Amino acid sequence: MGAEATEPRRRFDLSVYLVTDTRLSGPRGIAAVAAAAARGGVTIVQLRDPDATSRDLIAAAGALQAVLAPHGIPLVINDRVDVALAVEADGVHLGDRDMPAATARRLLGPGRIVGVTVHDAAEARVVDPEIADYAGIGPVFTTTTKAGARPAIGVDGFRDLRRLVPLPTVGIGGIDAARTAGVIAAGADGVAVVSAICAAADPEAAARAIAAAVAEGRAR
Repeated sequence: MGAEATEPRRRFDLSVYLVTDTRLSGPRGIAAVAAAAARGGVTIVQLRDPDATSRDLIAAAGALQAVLAPHGIPLVINDRVDVALAVEADGVHLGDRDMPAATARRLLGPGRIVGVTVHDAAEARVVDPEIADYAGIGPVFTTTTKAGARPAIGVDGFRDLRRLVPLPTVGIGGIDAARTAGVIAAGADGVAVVSAICAAADPEAAARAIAAAVAEGRAR
């Protein structure tokens, strides 16, 4: 039996899931924001920049890996399986228009993370736990950080979809520290945040507040 067949699936913590945003990070840059957020309690980071070139994404991924590796925080790449392979990232996150999760899993092998997006019940019912490792469900609240985002499903909508998904989940879309506990109490394993950290004057403090809200939600 080959090494690929025996390689275990990756273990990771979804609690505070940072999705990078170059525009919101401003002149500080995404690596500096991620480094501060890591000190504040971020547990996983996704590099997302749909307008960047392959060369720029590879450079950005390398900069993120340099600041995240000392904390043991995994880096996943949005959409671009080729970039994830090029930089040996910890995994990928795939939307409904991206490479099929089964294809990504075949290319990446069992030891890397594959996340998928779920917007509705139809998508929830086809999630395959033999292929994907987690699902991002949303948008929970209205968001302006993603062009063409679907209508918000609310906390109740998240709870309904979460019951259909046989995987760990993160809520995504318009989530900040004030909204985190409610999403966690609705069944999320973590929350994915963009502007709540990337646009914050103090990303470390923002991440710490969200981490505290995750703990509060779990205690409910």
